[in-house]
Amino acid sequence: MNKPTKNPNSIANKVSSSLAACAIFSATATAATTASDDSITIYSSLQPGAVSADMYRPVAGRHFGGQIPGYAIVRHDRSYAMNKGLHPLRVTDVAALIDPTTVTFSSLDEPRTRVVEQSFQFDLVSQAKLLQRFLGQRLTVEQPRGDQVDLIEGILLGAGDGLTLQLEDGSVQAIRSYGNIRFPQLPGGLITKPTLEWLLDSPTTETQQTRVAYETKGMTWWADYNIVYDETEDCSMDLSAWVSIINQSGAGFDNARLKLIAGDVNRAAARRTDRDMVYKMAVAEDSAGFTEKSFFEYHLYTLQRPADLPDNSTKQIQLMPTARGIECEKELVFAPTMNMPYYGYHQFDQEYGRYGNGDINVFLRFGNEKSQQLGVPLPAGRIRVNQLDPADGSLEFIGEDVIDHTPRNEDVLIKMGNAFDVIGERKQTDFRVDTRSRNLWETFEIRLRNHKDEAVNITVLENLYRAANWKIENANHRNEKESSNQIRFDVRVPSEGETIIHYTAHYTW
Repeated sequence: MNKPTKNPNSIANKVSSSLAACAIFSATATAATTASDDSITIYSSLQPGAVSADMYRPVAGRHFGGQIPGYAIVRHDRSYAMNKGLHPLRVTDVAALIDPTTVTFSSLDEPRTRVVEQSFQFDLVSQAKLLQRFLGQRLTVEQPRGDQVDLIEGILLGAGDGLTLQLEDGSVQAIRSYGNIRFPQLPGGLITKPTLEWLLDSPTTETQQTRVAYETKGMTWWADYNIVYDETEDCSMDLSAWVSIINQSGAGFDNARLKLIAGDVNRAAARRTDRDMVYKMAVAEDSAGFTEKSFFEYHLYTLQRPADLPDNSTKQIQLMPTARGIECEKELVFAPTMNMPYYGYHQFDQEYGRYGNGDINVFLRFGNEKSQQLGVPLPAGRIRVNQLDPADGSLEFIGEDVIDHTPRNEDVLIKMGNAFDVIGERKQTDFRVDTRSRNLWETFEIRLRNHKDEAVNITVLENLYRAANWKIENANHRNEKESSNQIRFDVRVPSEGETIIHYTAHYTW
């Protein structure tokens, strides 16, 4: 196995970051079958790791589907008995959060069947809407009185602050507390389920296989990775990966085909461009795992079995088998000037950056390689790390981070937190500027102290922030130029010891 190659820019980037029951009916066209053949493409604007518990644990009586940062393209394949000529078709097993402007209907068997009109009816039954429809009409109100229930009949005059009824004798009664309301019938125009309705024109009378597609809100996905870290023999880990899918669209899907496309998909928007990550669903027949392949500039993960997505549910599916014994590296990084980049102008203030004490960050790095039982593109997501406590065999949480989409044969870098027993201090020891000759010299001393029982390797990253042109002079440790304004020192600090770095940055302009 090839040890993971170090990518200093990745370290710098990590340090600088803040780190739907089914029912189909029609007046003149009926479904030949109700068997499910659904596929869904889920797009998510959700940032990896930014999952609110409210999304998948909604409070009783409250629905969060419209707030979920994502949407889905849903496709239903159904057979219907068509009549020749104009006739309506109504479909009720659709999502409640549908975008009606995106609805399409097509016959897969008869291309001459066409849609003359289409509409989406969403005026669903509720108590408030029933009361509004019954203004000026007679209804019955049940009003509890101890162990008894009084029945009050009258014409509904108002339904704002309680109920206002006009009784048979002409008197008006205001009712603020009541038990139940009896309505004589369901008024026209109200429906119990969101309904798509078409006026179709078919050239023949026959059963036709059709396809209905639309976009809906209330669905999203994210990836989670779990690591069990082991440092008894250098650095190794076990990695498992899961996909979580939320469905609060108002429709459930049985035996759906499930595919996942991972990648950053651009979508035109009125106000902003969303970064959308795609999971595409479709039915499969074989064993339970995912297979992966390239798909356009993204990656397609196909689940080899059908999956159910009930409404108001969160489903977790294993993305890939657990990879065990992954070789890794633990890295300690001291970067006190990471928030002090070169801004494109000369900086002559001696106090700027004079002191730069800070924490020493801890990272874990491993290679996404086939030799590591990986070597597959990893979708962006949150990655949590636990370590086994051999004293009682329990797993203890030791850190988490968010990774971006990671191709195979690239490194994964996880920011774990800050070192407890290793200290870094940085101070300016000399400063000279000569504006006439356009020269500036600045000298620093960096002290690294190690209170661990073993020696440690520490990477020190220093930004050169005073001018564009610079060179390093009088450095007592070897350094490397990482970028146009950053250098790197790799030093070893002994147990209960100290390592001191000196260097002078000479700027010219």
